[in-house]
Amino acid sequence: MANRIGRRMLAAGGAALLPAAGLVASARAQGAGESTLDRIRRTKTLRIAALPGELPYFQKDISSGAWSGAAIEMANSIAKLLDAKLEYTEATYGTSVLDVQTGKIDLAFALNPTPERALAVRFTHPMLIHPFGCLAKPGLEPKTWADINKPDIRIAFDIGSLHETVAKRFAPNAQHVGFPNRDQALLALQAGRADVDILAALLGLSATAKNPSLGHWDLLQQPTVALPSSLACQYEADTRFVDMLNAWLDFNRGIGQLREWLIDGLELEGVKRDQIPPELTF
Repeated sequence: MANRIGRRMLAAGGAALLPAAGLVASARAQGAGESTLDRIRRTKTLRIAALPGELPYFQKDISSGAWSGAAIEMANSIAKLLDAKLEYTEATYGTSVLDVQTGKIDLAFALNPTPERALAVRFTHPMLIHPFGCLAKPGLEPKTWADINKPDIRIAFDIGSLHETVAKRFAPNAQHVGFPNRDQALLALQAGRADVDILAALLGLSATAKNPSLGHWDLLQQPTVALPSSLACQYEADTRFVDMLNAWLDFNRGIGQLREWLIDGLELEGVKRDQIPPELTF
């Protein structure tokens, strides 16, 4: 059972946590050695996790190897502040947590700060508060969780994800149909094997931009369910790096720059500004 839970956490973008003794030893070694900020300044390099095919945050050009997307623009801004260049480590949401924890990279983007992950890495202030909604079969236009919280509604989600968590929490009376990944859940909706597919806002907007036949993404309300997405860095005694990241986030949110980066990232996938629901804010 423990092994099964561990695999599900990794599939959801979690990470297999190092043993508690390993965490303590890692923290001691980090405290006794060079801090993240000092290492970045010495090497003039900011090491980040880069996730191929994860727009609006990341996109890699196959021919040139160049990276683009909202998280890349954010990383460039942070690197410029530190007079550093970017170094990319290809990862997934799950492996990027482990890469931060073990010191392979300095920074990971767009991670939900779950309690399990917070045992392994330090999270910043929220980058955005990410609301949840759904894609639905033709003729079904849900606006609230109550609209899909019915025994005859089949709700699809990717197993082990926050989509599964919120579906079971806010639509417990529906039929829950899990799939190994987001693409398979979307295919089930298209094939008529599900009535609704739960997706966070940016993922839902991206999915409909890539495949207009899916219809449109709807924000589910009453209640509005939204979870933070943050940056992650390593635990260390010297807090200057995370303090700087928090100040950077608060400043760029305040001037509207974070929103512009996110919208620009959505546009890379074909999402037009007028397709973004007015009630959706970043």
